[in-house]
Amino acid sequence: MRILIVSQYFWPENFRVNDLSAGLIERGHQVTVLTGMPNYPSGKFFSGYGFFKNTRQNYRGAEIIRVPIIPRGKGGKLCLILNYLSFVISGSLFVPFLLRKKYDIVFVYGISPVLMAIPAIIVKKIYKIPLILYVLDLWPETLSAVGAFNSTFVLNQVGRIVRFIYRNCDQILVSSPGFTERVKAIWPLAKIDYWPQWAEDSYRVLPAAKALDKERELPSGFRIMFAGNIGAAQGFKTMVEAADRLKNYQQIHWIILGDGRMRKWVEEEIRSRKLGNNFHLLGKHPVEEMPRYFALADVLLVTLKDNPIFSLTIPAKIQSYMACGRPVLACLNGEGAKIIEESGAGISCFAENPESLAQGALKMFSLSESERDTMGKNGRAYSERHFNRKVLLDEFENWMENLR
Repeated sequence: MRILIVSQYFWPENFRVNDLSAGLIERGHQVTVLTGMPNYPSGKFFSGYGFFKNTRQNYRGAEIIRVPIIPRGKGGKLCLILNYLSFVISGSLFVPFLLRKKYDIVFVYGISPVLMAIPAIIVKKIYKIPLILYVLDLWPETLSAVGAFNSTFVLNQVGRIVRFIYRNCDQILVSSPGFTERVKAIWPLAKIDYWPQWAEDSYRVLPAAKALDKERELPSGFRIMFAGNIGAAQGFKTMVEAADRLKNYQQIHWIILGDGRMRKWVEEEIRSRKLGNNFHLLGKHPVEEMPRYFALADVLLVTLKDNPIFSLTIPAKIQSYMACGRPVLACLNGEGAKIIEESGAGISCFAENPESLAQGALKMFSLSESERDTMGKNGRAYSERHFNRKVLLDEFENWMENLR
């Protein structure tokens, strides 16, 4: 089948759509990806890229077509708005000229902004083919939850655009069962199925011996490791305050692998609270290297802000953490916490509650290595049952075939 994937973000940016593309190619499908210039999460174009540089590439067999966009920058709503709109405008304008193949289906990897589905709708109309939207962020609610917009007028207008997008989809997949009712509230006629994310094969348990080359980068002691975006949704204020409460426990180290718009704020908090010996920002690393770091962690940390929308969300890092077979400390509410508790993969604590997170960290610290290993094994077993890559790709192929 000839598949067009529309995603504002793609390799070399680290998103699971990269592995989805590779998985479909492994199964004999032809994949083209319409995307923008890589700039997430740093806010500036990756080295070697520009408005019209490296517009055609190949990733593991997928043809990549890049349209010019405005980078998201380091801060400010205006840069983010321009970044979102530039992909929509460029994608919509260039689609008729750049896409010269006949496609059987168009798929939208719908993380923020969901507006990226607009060029896909144009493709759907041009080629008269079905459109599948994968909803990983709920709009307009996410805009309000991260503090991007609080204007009722703006949110209502975005809501109307989202309704238009949903109405033009032949199939909507949701990454969390909690999203289903929210989508139906916007478009009651939507055909919706739950389709969880999975972890790339590289995350399967990696013996610690193979990760020893990363040991020298990490502090010795009890390692609580977070990997991902340092952004508004991740509750870094809670993390920093919890670390502050435990700074007299010299063996406990908070290790952050990633980058993002809030990094400078976190660096300032580390300085002002004198957390330099306990809180470590190690920067962004390739996704392929993550399992080698995870193998050296005592606990893997996932956090989200306390917001009704985030309580419906299942962060993608949960699947990665569980696949690695490491215990999880989850500072979030709702669907994500439910998975950790149901699987026995770790400990959950209340979102945006520094005291709860500090106590959860102390509880993990007090457990024996054997007890934590059992949690890790529970998580991996649950991952194999519920987030199996092969099974989920089988489901996706069935949906595509049913829409032809």
